[in-house]
Amino acid sequence: MTTNLSRRSLLALGAGLGMGLGASTMLGGSALAKAPKLATQTPYWHRFVLGDAEVTVVSDGPLPLGDPSGTFTGVPKEEVKKMLVDNFLDPDNVVLEQNSPVVNTGDKLILFDTGMGTSKAFGPTTGQQQKNLAAAGIKASDIDAVVCTHAHIDHIGGLVGADDKPLFPNAQVYIAQSDFDFWTDEGKLGSPLKDFVVHARKNLMPVRDRIVFIKDNQEFLPGVTALAAPGHTVGHTIYMVSSKGKSFCFLGDLSHHAVLLLEKPRMEFSYDSDPKQAANSRVKMLDMLAAQKIPVMSYHFAWPGFGHVAKNGDGFRYYPEPMNMQL
Repeated sequence: MTTNLSRRSLLALGAGLGMGLGASTMLGGSALAKAPKLATQTPYWHRFVLGDAEVTVVSDGPLPLGDPSGTFTGVPKEEVKKMLVDNFLDPDNVVLEQNSPVVNTGDKLILFDTGMGTSKAFGPTTGQQQKNLAAAGIKASDIDAVVCTHAHIDHIGGLVGADDKPLFPNAQVYIAQSDFDFWTDEGKLGSPLKDFVVHARKNLMPVRDRIVFIKDNQEFLPGVTALAAPGHTVGHTIYMVSSKGKSFCFLGDLSHHAVLLLEKPRMEFSYDSDPKQAANSRVKMLDMLAAQKIPVMSYHFAWPGFGHVAKNGDGFRYYPEPMNMQL
């Protein structure tokens, strides 16, 4: 027998359920079986189209900084914690992401930044980039170019593996010379920067013969232009990525936090080489990106780190882009 249910019949059925008709009655008296817990997570990569290019964002995993009090400075710590609480974030443990875009132009496969690699300086949750590249169907041997925003541990740490051999054997590496020179300087091994220098040398020296130094405002790869944004490090660089009239700006470490360093862009960050210069670069570049409504991708914003920035009083506000699953 075939039964046609009208909208009115369905509403009446709903009312009947509300008056005590149990779900077990509707299902013939049998209860649904319990499903097992899966203990799995969604893939840590995301793909979208930019003009004629295909962009795949891969993660190196969460990077916990811990208590923000000693890291985000220049603003009373009570105010910092309130900003986090007001945005439903843990006030006692700031956790950053590590989002690397891989841009396939059709002619080149370009990776931006490489994560922590083998270093566990920030805990066990980092070092996932190679696994997530593979999960996204990208072979490390197919990468033509690795573009580095700067030479801090969490950005160049995945250039070589545990055996000190290059993980991207066919790639040229692009970085500002001032940053390379600063962080590979053996004279700093006796300074508080020792751990950063050791890690930079471990990853950069094995690929020294394939490093290409880039300059401000240089389009050094088709559709990829360098924009100097010093302060976080001496040669910190962000990159404008363009294809067929569409663009986004990869921010690197222009801002580590989508709330703290956008709402109060003059707040200082303890890992900046020159906090005042970093704040000036942050305001200058965010002003430009907000005015021109250019999409941004931030290395450390909540996964996958793609969205827009807009002026908001004396600061800015970040608007995440919806994760459109269509290509």
